[in-house]
Amino acid sequence: MSKKHTSIEKAGITARQLILILITAMAIVPGYLMVTGSLKTQEEFLNSPWSLPMNPNFQGYSAAWNDQFPTWFRNSLFVTLLAVLFTIVMAATAAWGFAHWKWKGRDTVLGILISLMVVPPVVLLIPLFTLGAKLGWISTFRMLILVYVGLMLPFSIYLLTNFFRAIPVSLIEAAKIDGAKEGQIFRKILFPLLAPSMTIITILTFIGAYEWFDLPYVIGGTVGSPAGSTDTLALMFYRLSFGSADSVSNDIGVGSALGVIIFIIVGVGAGVGSNLMRRREVEQ
Repeated sequence: MSKKHTSIEKAGITARQLILILITAMAIVPGYLMVTGSLKTQEEFLNSPWSLPMNPNFQGYSAAWNDQFPTWFRNSLFVTLLAVLFTIVMAATAAWGFAHWKWKGRDTVLGILISLMVVPPVVLLIPLFTLGAKLGWISTFRMLILVYVGLMLPFSIYLLTNFFRAIPVSLIEAAKIDGAKEGQIFRKILFPLLAPSMTIITILTFIGAYEWFDLPYVIGGTVGSPAGSTDTLALMFYRLSFGSADSVSNDIGVGSALGVIIFIIVGVGAGVGSNLMRRREVEQ
């Protein structure tokens, strides 16, 4: 009987390992194609996409790093930083209200916000475009920032609400006894304790804002207004790789090179955020 159980356990372990290997391969293969494709010419990639580059060249990187790259990078960074700032401020204040203010329908509203987390952003493209067109905000940064903040708020509010509820009530009561007002308690006591949660929100918002393609493509219009004024790195990655009516070129090698650059930027940003979070936890 024990041998039978041992065989079943071994089979289960083997199955889990095979599943993990398959998932790992699915994550590595796109990265492999992107890195090797960045070192190939368009013709070489189309002829043998899976092979290693026979004559590696960095023409794709030099073409991706052109005079327009600073504009794409500046646009992405501008939208990302403002989206992160507005998301943290709005989520923190809303979460404080959900956690410590008693009002009718509080749990219902929080449940509706949580349910919004499962809505795919792609189904919102047409309503968002219609809203932006009526407001005259198509091809503007404020529409992109508004959408990014709206997409990140449900998760951020949910995360921070649970954090606020985990804080001992005695800590807040002690501050009130010492004469601190509610705003002072939030700013001087609770807000500094939010560092780990805010770091998580910052990292996820940063990654999402840099990776989202469909939203800038639809909301930013075809060429921006004026031309290319709201183009982001993810949007130009698509245009350079696969081409479009308004693309400057259509070269998979150039697009792959830009994809590698974006990956490095996002990786550095996520790494810095994780390092700051670990330091904060050690200090506490």
